[in-house]
Amino acid sequence: MTHPMDLIPAPLRVEGPYRCGFVLDRETTLYAAPGTGTTERWLRTTLGAAFALPLRDTADENAAHSIRLRIDDTLAPEAYRLHVLVDEVVEITGGGPAGVFWGAQTLRQLLGPDAYRKAPVRSAPVAGLAAQTIEDAPRFGWRGLLLDVSRHFMPKDDVLRYLDLLAAHKLNVFHFHLTDDQGWRIEIRRHPKLTEVGAWRARTKWGHRASPLWTETPHGGFYTQDDIREIVAYAAERHITVVPEIDLPGHAQAAIAAYPELGNTDVVDTAALTVWDTWGVNPNVLAPTEAVLRFYEGVFEEVLGLFPSTFVHVGGDECPKDQWKASPTAQARIEELGVGDEDGLQSWFIRHFDRWLAARGRRLIGWDEILEGGLAEGAAVSSWRGYAGGIAAAEAGHDVVMCPEQHVYLDHRQAPGEDEPMPIGYVRTLEDVYRFEPVPSGLSPEAAAHILGTQANVWTEVMENRSRVDYQVFPRLAAFAEVAWSALPAPEARDHAGFERRMRTHYRRLEALGVDHRPPAGPHPWQRRPGVLGRPLEGTPPKV
Repeated sequence: MTHPMDLIPAPLRVEGPYRCGFVLDRETTLYAAPGTGTTERWLRTTLGAAFALPLRDTADENAAHSIRLRIDDTLAPEAYRLHVLVDEVVEITGGGPAGVFWGAQTLRQLLGPDAYRKAPVRSAPVAGLAAQTIEDAPRFGWRGLLLDVSRHFMPKDDVLRYLDLLAAHKLNVFHFHLTDDQGWRIEIRRHPKLTEVGAWRARTKWGHRASPLWTETPHGGFYTQDDIREIVAYAAERHITVVPEIDLPGHAQAAIAAYPELGNTDVVDTAALTVWDTWGVNPNVLAPTEAVLRFYEGVFEEVLGLFPSTFVHVGGDECPKDQWKASPTAQARIEELGVGDEDGLQSWFIRHFDRWLAARGRRLIGWDEILEGGLAEGAAVSSWRGYAGGIAAAEAGHDVVMCPEQHVYLDHRQAPGEDEPMPIGYVRTLEDVYRFEPVPSGLSPEAAAHILGTQANVWTEVMENRSRVDYQVFPRLAAFAEVAWSALPAPEARDHAGFERRMRTHYRRLEALGVDHRPPAGPHPWQRRPGVLGRPLEGTPPKV
């Protein structure tokens, strides 16, 4: 049994615990009111498996010795109330189906780390809970994780596993980075070469782009449209929205390698391009032509048929303008459109797809470079280069997701020193992430209302497999989840020591789930990458 003060993320209010009120065993039944079916199914597949329990249905909403799932629409949609009663009843009431589900996540934590296993490891009594009441609701509506599968492909089952890990931390947005210079990962049936050619590279840089080392094994993979449907449906069962990212007009070399006519053919021999095998900002960008617009409209038509999310991410970041400056076609386009310069041309790209998505009931979101040349009217901004882009967008009335690299890029190293595997970026410790504040100080109340929430980003250039992703993401994702969910005080007043105490229990949950997290004392010998060059930017990141 877990004490309620060991919960992560921390709940709003707890009364108790008092004396024992509930024992989960083979006699426990499950009552599910209308609208709670996702949680009912999830409880059977998780708690049922962990404790070898049938959790039989009951139609009696007042049945004794039962777990009762209810909806009370006087609560906020993601809010919940969990009662453990002295007469051996657990009631989970949510403001909507998602609230009930988050309440069930809390129940799982209360039942102890064994509840995170796939089969029982203890004999009866199975699990006991003290009588208590927990009332809880999230601070932000957007609590996200970006996973980059373009730089290193992650098989479908590993993606489904990460959705389970998001759900366990009450995160509700999965930003799926599907295309980039190093690989195109989603089947587009009208353009089959995107995966036939664009999903595969001949070799891969091993370490930072300055490293002299290469992995000579070809790398790649992609998700079929049925794979995508499965991922989206699996996420929806866990009340997670999948936001796809299709990059344009930069980060496009994989697409150009597949279809050379997409590139600036008047200044580059695009037919000679292959899927990029190293890291960094790539100079090959899309040509500003009507044919390119039609091509990507076709891509997005298929994407919209697979992803029901309101938001669709178009990237819009790190788009070098050198080819456009040298291209007669691009220069003529600037004059024809009257957009002034190359920044205006990038803005034209983004504005076109903002209108195109809006006409289909969707909303465009992009990285903060989409502010350059003027922000499209309905666009939202992922503020990654610090707070500044997000502040400017919010003050101008645009919605913002805060994900500054200086705070929540989980590919960045977790500690100083040479033991961190392929250390990248700034040192961002568990405590640093715990003290991250998504809403910048000094933001006007009207602008603060445009902060949809926050997101941690995982870029996989130096994460070659699931274990490496686990190491970089955990335990810091637990700290991030608390920042995104809980009503925490100002960063300097946060109880990090108390959080670390609660993490002692949470590490046991992660280990039961098979997560290869970074140990508090530093990496295991097999987690290091001696001799592989990282990017030495140690020290304090610049102010943002």
